[in-house]
Amino acid sequence: MSIALWGLIGLAALIVVHVSLDSFLLKGSVGNAWTVGPRDTPPESGRVAGRAHRALWNLLETAPAFLALALVAEMSGRGGLWVTWGIALYLAGRVAYLPAYLTGWPWVRTVIWQVSMVGIVAMLIGVVTG
Repeated sequence: MSIALWGLIGLAALIVVHVSLDSFLLKGSVGNAWTVGPRDTPPESGRVAGRAHRALWNLLETAPAFLALALVAEMSGRGGLWVTWGIALYLAGRVAYLPAYLTGWPWVRTVIWQVSMVGIVAMLIGVVTG
C-alpha cells in the first residue's frame, strides 16, 4: 500500500479519535439526558469538552485539503519525497495538536498547527512538481 493510502487511513483514525473524545467529553460535561435527547438547545459544555470540540472542527477544516492532495498523489503517482514528508508532518502535527489543545498550551498548539500546515504545503508542492 502506498504512503498516500496509509495517510488516508491515518486521517480516518484521527477523525475517529477526535469524534469519540468530543462525544465522551461532552457527555461527561452535560450528562446523558442531553446527549440522548432531542438536542433542541445548545449545551453548556465544560472547558475541556469545548476545547475537544474546537480541536475536532479545526481538524475537519484542514482534512479536505489533505484528503484531496493524498488522492491526487495516489491517482497520479506524483509526489515522491515531498508527499511522503508532507503526510508525515501533517499527521504528526495533528496527533500532537489534540493534547496540546486539550491542555491549553496556546503557543505550543499554534506551532504544532503550523507543522501540520507545512505538511499540507509540502504535499501540494509534491503533486504540482512531482
